[in-house]
Amino acid sequence: MTETSRSSAVRFVLVTIFLDSIGFGIVMPVIPRLVMELGHVSLAKATGIGGWLAAIYALLQFLCGPLMGNLGDRYGRRPVLLAAMAGLGIDYLLMAVAPRLGWLFLGRALAGIFGASFGPAQAALADISRPEERARVFGFVGAAFGTGFIVGPAIGGLLGELGPRAPFYAAAALSALNFVYGSFLFPETLPAERRRPFDLRRANPLGALISLRSIQGVLPLAAVNFFWMIAHMVYPATWAYFAIARYGWSSGMIGASLAFVGITMVLVQTLLMGRIVSAIGEWRAALLGMGIGVVSFVGYMLSTQGWMAFAIMAVTCCEAIAGPALSAMMSTRAPNDAQGELQGFNQSVGAIASILAPMLLNPALAYFTSKAAPVYFPGAAFAIAAVAGLVALLMLLRLGYRREAPTAH
Repeated sequence: MTETSRSSAVRFVLVTIFLDSIGFGIVMPVIPRLVMELGHVSLAKATGIGGWLAAIYALLQFLCGPLMGNLGDRYGRRPVLLAAMAGLGIDYLLMAVAPRLGWLFLGRALAGIFGASFGPAQAALADISRPEERARVFGFVGAAFGTGFIVGPAIGGLLGELGPRAPFYAAAALSALNFVYGSFLFPETLPAERRRPFDLRRANPLGALISLRSIQGVLPLAAVNFFWMIAHMVYPATWAYFAIARYGWSSGMIGASLAFVGITMVLVQTLLMGRIVSAIGEWRAALLGMGIGVVSFVGYMLSTQGWMAFAIMAVTCCEAIAGPALSAMMSTRAPNDAQGELQGFNQSVGAIASILAPMLLNPALAYFTSKAAPVYFPGAAFAIAAVAGLVALLMLLRLGYRREAPTAH
């Protein structure tokens, strides 16, 4: 691949993640009120329903992550990503016109299928980057996602004032524009000679697990990632509900808080990520990010005022270095023809966490903000997140730092 093609591919993947995160962020501030409207339920009950919506999305990501990754390893990243973009546009449009609550579950299922393209997107970057560059490159992925969260929730909060459906129309339009952009400007990153035959036995979570077991160091790191993802899911699963219950925030204020997090994440991942990894290495960078994350969870758990939340957010952003550092540690262990499979499996691990986390976090928040609770405690979900994050931190600390060269697969 020429330098021009490489730059075009990197630019497209980052723009894709950016636009996808805008689409995701646009709808986050309004989902609680849309659930309340369509289901005719209270906020406490909507919180529980929101957990099931997140779980169905994660279940489909779990099932389809390895499939998307293996399809990318066989047919290339371009067709997989373009098909996913088209599917997401259709999904957002479906959510926009949903007449009943059941349609939201169908929409979340479709979003889980097509949203499993995040693995092939990361694999495309791994295709065209050297192993020592991957922590920094994956940091750019996080920055693109964070930048989208600067714009998305802010727009979503404003559009949400017009009605809970308006942001979904905007997200559908963004997905359509991204599809057109990619159709013309995204070059294939995986050359034919580096592809491998498609094997249905490997294109599922269990098959990918068995296949990747032969690569030293991947599965222990995947276990660390699993617990870290459970902890980190506290934000997408419960933040909108928590902010209403604890601080009494409006959709606009929720959007502003998510935008603030996006700004600080971008600053960390673009300005600090590469420097931190160069100075202390991927393993220590992951430990640092997780440690900051656990402290942040405890801070939100104990906070009582909105200004406290913004103060904690200024520190929370530094936990953004943990994910890219873990991804880089796994990616450098895998051979070139298994990058899609690895990233797809990684997405499935995250999806399992995303299935379990709402079942733990949302019911806890719903119960401790209901009339049946012995004490009103909106920080319950963050207490669970702090425990899960501490488990991930201790597991990574026990593993220690060992760098294995990619092995044959």
